[in-house]
Amino acid sequence: MTADDLLRISRYVMPTLPAQPSTLGFLFGTRHGVDAFCLDTHALWQAGMFQRLLVSGGPTGGNPHPEALVIAERLLQLGIPESILILEPAATNTGENVLLGRAKVAETIGLERIDSLLVIGKVCAMRRYLMTLARHWPEPRVSAHPVNYFGLPTERWHEHDEFRARVLGEFGKIPGYIEQGFLREIATLGAYPDVARAP
Repeated sequence: MTADDLLRISRYVMPTLPAQPSTLGFLFGTRHGVDAFCLDTHALWQAGMFQRLLVSGGPTGGNPHPEALVIAERLLQLGIPESILILEPAATNTGENVLLGRAKVAETIGLERIDSLLVIGKVCAMRRYLMTLARHWPEPRVSAHPVNYFGLPTERWHEHDEFRARVLGEFGKIPGYIEQGFLREIATLGAYPDVARAP
């Protein structure tokens, strides 16, 4: 795999979509780097980047505690007011994050009030989050704040074992997810690159 291949994969899997002030922050649940996610989200809230915050994530990885509740507890400790939180504690995958999260927003404050989303999630999965929203919740304007919890700059993703595995894993599974109807391609973020496959 050439340096050009690595760059094209990086640009595809981890697109740049600069954060903009939004009606709703949408924090995709995680069990990795939770404190980094919470600190970034708290900083975004302090900067006025969202009015309400949807946190979606259920019990995953054999842990009975829903990701959304674990994350919410830390956000409250950091000073984010409980009144702005919308918690969705059942989703076990990205599609459910969007579908169940959207339903929770509809039930809580009404979808008509959401004209913009600020997506907060793993840097290595950002393309998939955006493509899932394009498929299942396409109406709001979307911007993104990727969280890089690997301790290495994004452009050096291929030098870190876990970072590399996650990026290549995302790159490999996106076409199948599109074929199955789980995702919708986003032309403005570039087409799937034709590159040499990793051994």
